[in-house]
Amino acid sequence: MTDLSKISSLCKRRGFVYQSSEIYGGLGSVWDYGPLGVELKNNVKNLWWKSVVYQRDDVEGLDAGILMHPDVWKASGHVTNFKDLLVDCKSCKKRFRYDLLKTKSCPECEGEFTGPRPFNLMFKTFIGSLESESSEAFLRPETAQGIFVNFKNVLVSSRKKLPFGIAQIGKAFRNEITTGNFTFRSREFEQMELEYFTRPEESDKCFEYWVNERFNWYKKYGINEKNIKLREHAKNELAHYAKACYDIEFLFPMGWSELEGIAHRTDFDLKQHSKVSGKSLTYFDEVKNEEITPHVIEPSGGVDRAVLAFLLDAYKEEKVRNDKRVVLNFHKYLAPIKAAVLPLLRNRPELVKLAKDIYKDLRGDYKVQYDDTASIGRLYRRQDEIGTLYCITVDVDSLEDKKVTVRDRDTMKQERISVDMLKKYVDEKVK
Repeated sequence: MTDLSKISSLCKRRGFVYQSSEIYGGLGSVWDYGPLGVELKNNVKNLWWKSVVYQRDDVEGLDAGILMHPDVWKASGHVTNFKDLLVDCKSCKKRFRYDLLKTKSCPECEGEFTGPRPFNLMFKTFIGSLESESSEAFLRPETAQGIFVNFKNVLVSSRKKLPFGIAQIGKAFRNEITTGNFTFRSREFEQMELEYFTRPEESDKCFEYWVNERFNWYKKYGINEKNIKLREHAKNELAHYAKACYDIEFLFPMGWSELEGIAHRTDFDLKQHSKVSGKSLTYFDEVKNEEITPHVIEPSGGVDRAVLAFLLDAYKEEKVRNDKRVVLNFHKYLAPIKAAVLPLLRNRPELVKLAKDIYKDLRGDYKVQYDDTASIGRLYRRQDEIGTLYCITVDVDSLEDKKVTVRDRDTMKQERISVDMLKKYVDEKVK
């Protein structure tokens, strides 16, 4: 498995991921996505959205607010259950998660610990001009509750019949104490969540379907089979709302860890919100002439963890003519840059003009890059390292034969393509 330090170094150097507020010393476990990172992240989200929403007729989308009524989090159990047990070192005052400690004394200074105390992971804020208990609110720790409280709204407006789902991609916030491993565990992160509502007697079969569906999605877009597996939760580790749960785990450099969870949440959430809000969140089955509370299957994945997994899995080091070649062999739909246009000589105005005309013609439907800042060999290596699918070299002969050299990232094979056929050629390759 690729060393995490190599990935974090590449991400900083090439513009995938930066430390947040770096010029001020950084903000722990918060990350900014650079020019290439935002493209990769958007590609991950777009592929998820297409597979979960566009390519199905039983799922609708939603974008709920980050701030919600405080009673939402009481109903969901987050106020009482969303806690870690923490201990403090009496000497250095550092704080640690009790369940992750491997020693009986502080690993920093060998000092004595306090007893374990619960610590809520939600970020607290205030709504309005006064900071009082009555104006307390929270940054959402998950996107799921926004879906549950909108269940009836979506049901009525979309006129869906069971089974159907509501999908959402959005930011969530958790005041994690134990962070680290680059972007794996962050305080601000993005989730891709689906809540799929079904009749209770059909829920077990539906759960099995979504476990397989989501597991195969990662393999479809390039994750190597040896780096991914399913792990069923034991009964004693299930969340308070769950009947069953599987984790899709990826072999990260620090070991097997969760990439996505698929939970069978039964009817817990809809019943809880009905109870606390006093509003009915049931479904009337016209065929069976009965009112029911649907069960919910929840595939919930982290965008940031998916991006990290795709980066790690794509990273390769090869030897080419006694020279090291670093390449990110992303699936073509994930690659941030689909094609790069490279003039062989930047001191030939007519060559540069032709290259820029080609660049302008290609860009629009996908990200294309123009680069004339180094020798062609170095430009190839630079594009390999960021996963660009095709390098298009405009050379002196191009001025005469109106052809360019197209180099494939994975095979490194080159072929001459007519300029007037180039857009069609690239479109067919990347779409």
